[in-house]
Amino acid sequence: MPTAAWKMERDADAIVWLTLDTPGVSANVLARGVMQELGRLLESLAGSPPRGVVIRSGKPSGFIAGADVKEFTTLESAEQGFELARAGQLVLDRIEALRCPTVAAIHGFALGGGLELALACRYRVAVRDERLALGLPEIQLGIHPGFGGTVRSVRLLGVRPAMEMMLTGRPVRADRALRIGLVDRLVAAGELDSAARACVLHPPPRRSAPLVERVLSLAPVRPLVRPILLKQVAAKAPREHYPAPYALIELWARHGARGAGAFVAEARSIADLFGTETARNLVRVFLLQDRLKSLGGTRSPGDPRGGAAAAPSVKHVHVIGAGVMGGDIAAWCALRGFTVTLQDRAEEFVAPALERAAQLFEKRLRDPQTIAAARSRLRADVAGDAVPAADVVIEAIFESLNAKRELYATLEPRMKPDALLATNTSSLTLEPLAAKLARPERLVGLHFFNPVAQMPLVEVVQSAAADPAVVQAALAFARRLDKLPVPCRSAPGFVVNRVLIPYLNEAMLAGEEGIALASIDEAAVRFGMPMGPIELADVVGLDVASDVGEIIAAELGRPAPELGRLKQLVAAKKLGRKTGEGFYRWQDGKPVKPAAGPVPPDLEDRLILALVNESVACLREGVVAEADLLDAAVIFGTGFAPFRGGPIAYARSRGVAAVVSRLRQLAERCGSRFAPDPGWARFETGGKP
Repeated sequence: MPTAAWKMERDADAIVWLTLDTPGVSANVLARGVMQELGRLLESLAGSPPRGVVIRSGKPSGFIAGADVKEFTTLESAEQGFELARAGQLVLDRIEALRCPTVAAIHGFALGGGLELALACRYRVAVRDERLALGLPEIQLGIHPGFGGTVRSVRLLGVRPAMEMMLTGRPVRADRALRIGLVDRLVAAGELDSAARACVLHPPPRRSAPLVERVLSLAPVRPLVRPILLKQVAAKAPREHYPAPYALIELWARHGARGAGAFVAEARSIADLFGTETARNLVRVFLLQDRLKSLGGTRSPGDPRGGAAAAPSVKHVHVIGAGVMGGDIAAWCALRGFTVTLQDRAEEFVAPALERAAQLFEKRLRDPQTIAAARSRLRADVAGDAVPAADVVIEAIFESLNAKRELYATLEPRMKPDALLATNTSSLTLEPLAAKLARPERLVGLHFFNPVAQMPLVEVVQSAAADPAVVQAALAFARRLDKLPVPCRSAPGFVVNRVLIPYLNEAMLAGEEGIALASIDEAAVRFGMPMGPIELADVVGLDVASDVGEIIAAELGRPAPELGRLKQLVAAKKLGRKTGEGFYRWQDGKPVKPAAGPVPPDLEDRLILALVNESVACLREGVVAEADLLDAAVIFGTGFAPFRGGPIAYARSRGVAAVVSRLRQLAERCGSRFAPDPGWARFETGGKP
C-alpha cells in the first residue's frame, strides 16, 4: 500500500520492513498525516500478521525526532489536544498488539514520539556510536510524553530510570541505554538490519523492569515514593512556573503505569498542559530555536524546506588571543571538527588554553581515539604562521580599539582574499574597528558567550558596510559550530549586553540602597531567572561588568550609575568567581550566600522592567530586526525565564499598557532611568517594532 512517508516491503523470510522517509525534510517527525498512514499500514497487517515487523528510518540523520511541534500551536481547546494525543496512542497500541515480533531499528536519535514508537515495539536495537541519543524531552516544552511514553517507559525501565529520563528531558547515550534496558542490543552501523532480523527470527526474552522497580510501582508503595519525587522536582522547577513535572508524577502516583486508564489519563493530562502559558511559551522558544538554526542555513528536524543548506568551505580556523574566551572558542572549533591554530604573545599564554581544551575533549567525547583526533586538530601558533591558510580568523584579544586596529593592520594583508575576519568584541562597535581596513565589508562580529561550551548563542554582528554574503557566511559558520546565530546591527552592547547592563545596574543600585544581595538574587530567581543578577555579575567578572557598562553608557550618551561598591571591589581585585571573592565569597565554584531577607514588593519589577524597557529600545533602534529574534537572543544569551517566552512576549502577556504604566510609576519613584522608551508607542498602536 503506497504512502507518502512510509515504504512497506516484505522479504523472503516474511518479515515486513516499514521504513519512514518523509519527503522534503532532513529528519522524520510524527506529524498527524504520518501517524495516520502508519495506522492504515498496521491495520492491514493485523488480520494476517507477518513473521515479524521491523520499523526503521530512511534518513541518515536518525530514527524519528518526535512529534511535529508546529501542530501543537494549532490546538484551540483541551479536547483537540486530547484527540491529538489519543489518536497517536491508538496507532502505537496497534504496534504493541501485533501478534508477531516487532523491532525498532534505531540509528542516531529517537526522541519524544520517536522513542515512544520504539517503546511500543517488542525489541529495540540501536547503532552504538556517539550520535545515539534516546530521550523523552517533552518536559522542555512544558508537557510530558503523550503517545503512551509515561506508561511504557515505566513498565520497561522502572519508575526511577524512567522518571529521570522524563523529568530531566536529557537523552540517554548508548552504553547507559543498554545498561538500563532501554535497548536490547547495540551493534555497529552495518549490522543494524541483520540484528533486527535476528530479533524476529530468534526472539530473545522480553525485557521488563527489575523487581525492585516493579515493587516501587505497587499501589501501597507509590505514596511513599511520590513525595521524594516531588521534592526533587520542587528544588529545580517551581510548580507555578513548570506544572508538567508535577502532572507527570501525579499520573504515575495514581495509575502506577498500569491498565488502559493510564493511557487515557496521560492523554487528558497532556491536553490540559497544552493550554498552559508555560507550554505555549516553551513551544514558542523551541520554534524560535528552530528559526535561528535556519538563519544559518541549517534546517531543524521537521522543517519542510529540507536539510542543511550548503555552508561555506571552512576547514581552518585561526584564533588570536588565548585568554578564557579565545582559548575556549578555539577548543570548541576543534571539538566541532575544524583545524584550529591558536595565537598569543608567547607559548606560556597558550598552554593553559590547550589544557582546558583537553579537559573539554575528555568530557564531551569520551572515546580515546576521538579525543586524540580532536587534540591533534588544535595547536599553538605563537607566530601566527597559519594566518595565510585560515578560512576564518577570529580576534579575541582585550577590549581596546587601538590594539584591535593595530592587529588588523598586520593581519589583513596576510589573509586569503575570501577569508572571514571576525571579532569577538562584546562592547565595541564595528565601524571604528573597520575604519582602517582595506576591505571593511569583510569584518563581522562573532560574539560568543561565556562559558563557550555551554552557552548556545552567538551574536553575528554586521556594520553598515558589511557584505551580506560575508554575514551569511558568518551565520553558516556559527551553525557549523552548533551554535544559534542571531544577526544584529553594530550598536553599543549589541543585543544581549545592551539589555543585560540595565538589569545588572539596577541590582547593584538596589544593593547600594541597603537591600540584601541575596534578596536581590531571590527576586530574580522567583521570576524565573536561572541565577540572580548579583551572582551573575560575579560569574561574568566584576571588572568585565564594570568596563562593558561604562563603554555602553558612554556610547549611548547616558550617565553611568554611581556604583560605589562595584568600584571598591574592582579596585581591590575582588572580581567575583575568578578571584574567589566579589559581591559573594566563592567556594568550590559556588557562591556562599547569607540567608535572603524580605524581598521588597517592587524589586522584581525594578529588575525585570529595566531589561524589558531596554529590549524595546533595541527594537526601536533596529539593533535586531524583530521582536521574535530579540526574545530568542535574550533567552539563549542570558537564560531569561524561558517559560515566559522572552522579554517582549512577557510584556505582551502582562499587557503593554500595564507595563508602560508601571514604568511611569517607577520613574516617579526611582528616577528617569525607568522612563518608558518611545518604542512602546508602536506596541500600543498595534505596530510591530
